[in-house]
Amino acid sequence: MNAAQRSHMQGIGLGFLAGYVDTLGFVALFGLFTAHVTGNFVLIGAILAKDAHGSIALKLLAFPAFILGVAAARLLTVAAERRGGGVLRLALLMEWVLLAGCMVCGMLAGPLTAMTQADALAMAAGLLAATAMGSHSAISRLQLSHLAPTSMMTGNVTQLVIDTVDVLRGAGDATTRARCVKCLWPLLGFAAGAGIAAFAYLALGFAALAVPLVILALLIAMEPARSKATAV
Repeated sequence: MNAAQRSHMQGIGLGFLAGYVDTLGFVALFGLFTAHVTGNFVLIGAILAKDAHGSIALKLLAFPAFILGVAAARLLTVAAERRGGGVLRLALLMEWVLLAGCMVCGMLAGPLTAMTQADALAMAAGLLAATAMGSHSAISRLQLSHLAPTSMMTGNVTQLVIDTVDVLRGAGDATTRARCVKCLWPLLGFAAGAGIAAFAYLALGFAALAVPLVILALLIAMEPARSKATAV
């Protein structure tokens, strides 16, 4: 597998994973955006305006959980680079463990309703998912900066439209076309994941998180266990 094929697989796989986990979290956990801090801020404002405080605790706690995931990914990256470890492999493994914990907690919590949304296991599932997606966003910035972002699609759509317009008006060059392709793959993956996740959750519950866990396992298997040490 050459570098371009690997990048395509990473972009599609991680984009699919982000769309899938974010949609499943929204459906299963009362409107929680596990990968989008902005969305949770909007929902918190809406809840406060309606004086409906039942689900606000999880959305408030999701923000520090997301930050924790970003910080943990950064610290793991620094430690792995100093020791010459496979940085991306370890970071993806951390995300796998967090998502697996989310799945287990969600399955143990059982069917979730408005009356059980404050249950400790349901809360743990949401916070583990938010932490996992925080690490996912950090991985995109730290180890996969050559790819387009895989969890925040607004920038990808904006760049894709700009570049497409330039290509159509004859002002695009090879770099512009390459950037179009780079933004397109994660966008398609995210859209596919978002479209499939809700149906998967309705059919399987939290066991549907096995899908992103398999994707992560495959991406981990693609990465070398060791790499050249880098001082940070």
